[in-house]
Amino acid sequence: MENPIQITYSFKFSEGANKIFNILLDRQTLAFSSAIKSDPPVWAKLNHNKCSNCSLDERSNKHCPVALNLADIAEEFKDLFAYENVSVTVTTEDRTYSKDTTIQQGLSALIGIIMTTSGCPVMERLKPMVRFHLPFASLTETIFRMVSMHLLAQYFLNQEGRAADWKLTGLDNIYAEVGQVNRDFTQRLADAAKKDANVNALVNLDCFATMVPLAAEETLNEIKSYFSAHLK
Repeated sequence: MENPIQITYSFKFSEGANKIFNILLDRQTLAFSSAIKSDPPVWAKLNHNKCSNCSLDERSNKHCPVALNLADIAEEFKDLFAYENVSVTVTTEDRTYSKDTTIQQGLSALIGIIMTTSGCPVMERLKPMVRFHLPFASLTETIFRMVSMHLLAQYFLNQEGRAADWKLTGLDNIYAEVGQVNRDFTQRLADAAKKDANVNALVNLDCFATMVPLAAEETLNEIKSYFSAHLK
């Protein structure tokens, strides 16, 4: 891959151990770049706890693309507990973020990137968020970014003469589908772990995703005053 976008996650543990993951994304498509695995784990097969809303055909897709790309990371964290403390540093092309947090919180952000960029038909609708990745984002920040992304997508649709959703009704539908994938994939991921770090990271991601549509209207009302100059 020529000139990929790189996002690096570093997990530094209190005893001195360090786990580093380099995520490479195609600069045009944001597709995740990974080496072909010669012996994927059983839990990565598409028909293994397949998500109920998955549209992929098992005849042409033997493995879940998200599971394939998560396999190595799941292996690294399978023996760790979610609540263990860790120092996480995220390095992008433009800046570096760091936070002392739990494995669950740091891993949740990393899993979110891979789930969105691996070719899952449901999750890829969130793909633009990855290009402007903001690890450890608050709920308010996430809602602002998600609504902005959705409205920009509607702008592009409108530019092409197609129907646009300016009332955000489609956002609820997107998150309903995303939530279903998160919950179903948790069952798949449970088979890859001895302890709870992997599963709880995804549960945390799902809880956050569930809160976005529920809190969106209230949050938008709270920040409306910030746009007073535009509303005169």
